[in-house]
Amino acid sequence: MSNIVDPLVGQIATRVRTERERRRWTLAQLADASGVSQAMISRIERGESSPTAVVLGKLSAAFQLSVASLLALAEGTQEDAGAGAEVRRRAEAAEWRDPATGYRRRQITGPHFPTEIAEIRLPAGARVPYPAAAFAFVRQVVWVLDGRLTFHDGDTVHELEAGDTIELGDPTDRVFANTSEAECRYAVVLTRGAQP
Repeated sequence: MSNIVDPLVGQIATRVRTERERRRWTLAQLADASGVSQAMISRIERGESSPTAVVLGKLSAAFQLSVASLLALAEGTQEDAGAGAEVRRRAEAAEWRDPATGYRRRQITGPHFPTEIAEIRLPAGARVPYPAAAFAFVRQVVWVLDGRLTFHDGDTVHELEAGDTIELGDPTDRVFANTSEAECRYAVVLTRGAQP
């Protein structure tokens, strides 16, 4: 595991535990809500296991949060955030890597910016499914920057090339797949929608 990933494993552990405790859920309740085993949740919360993108999708759906929120870093929590321009250098940006697929995610915007923007690198042959609940209460645009993305939006499949965008509609099961032989790089732009 690279040095870039290790701090994020601890941050994910803290965030998952905090979100579960904030709701006063037991491990069993979170397991029921997410479909992730109690044992896996426990390993994640102790920082012993880096969750896959699929597991993060299931946990975020149970919490009704975006995946980006679960990956959010603790930085930028000062009171005067937003008072001036904040430069974030590429070398300082934390990057999370899915241990199962090699999918890499780098958060572009900070925690105080009203829109979440992430850069994703999807290796050749990788396939990352998310349940419909992971898209509840959010509006999202996917913008392909390089390569080709095969995007499953429920039963509809879209072949997206560099420069193409897709604005997501009502929540449905979705799959991000790279069926090509080269890496696909895309941006996800997300805003929170109204909650009931």
